[in-house]
Amino acid sequence: MIELRGKQKRYLRASAHAMNPLFSVGKQGLTENWLEQLGSAMEKRELFKVNILNNSDVTVDEVKAFIEANSSIQVVQTIGHTLVLFDQAHDPKNRSYSVNVQKI
Repeated sequence: MIELRGKQKRYLRASAHAMNPLFSVGKQGLTENWLEQLGSAMEKRELFKVNILNNSDVTVDEVKAFIEANSSIQVVQTIGHTLVLFDQAHDPKNRSYSVNVQKI
């Protein structure tokens, strides 16, 4: 796991700016199955957004705490109901953002 510094977080936020959220948290809330799916998507992409729907019973802070406590995924930024997530891929072929982050 890469411990992110300020400049690295800025790079990741800028990279995620034009992305649309890939995952969302709805009525089912936070489950282990949801977190597993998040982890496997992280393995392929390293960086993406998660949206918390209006009908969800959880807050942004609860989602952030759940993700960081139960995985190696880091929350880079929260804006409104959207979180930007980053985690280094285990497979070197899937690493694009983490390679650039380490250069910063």
